[in-house]
Amino acid sequence: MPFVRRNINGQVDALFDQPDPSAPDELPSDHPDVIAFLSAIDPQGGAQAAEWAKDDLALARVVEDLIDVLIGKGVIAFTDLPEPAQQKLLKRRGRREEMDYVSTLFSMVDQGDGGSFF
Repeated sequence: MPFVRRNINGQVDALFDQPDPSAPDELPSDHPDVIAFLSAIDPQGGAQAAEWAKDDLALARVVEDLIDVLIGKGVIAFTDLPEPAQQKLLKRRGRREEMDYVSTLFSMVDQGDGGSFF
């Protein structure tokens, strides 16, 4: 996910692959602000960049699942991975768990089982 720098109007005016003091916000690659920035640079390439970003996110999910399978089968150990990779996987795993929990809450309400947020 890119880190973004915003101008005084709040529009993205630069993307970074690492945190930067001028770019503290991290956004998903398919976020509308990121797509708008890429489209402004290359109007025809913006749509293509959005498609690549979508594919990259899907592939990242496949790689995460593959790593989980390899760890589960004992082919590799989590600690065999470099520390930065471990940190990224733990961060993503936490986000996925949060999203699964939120999805569960909304599906309970959608099913009309009387679930309530209050």
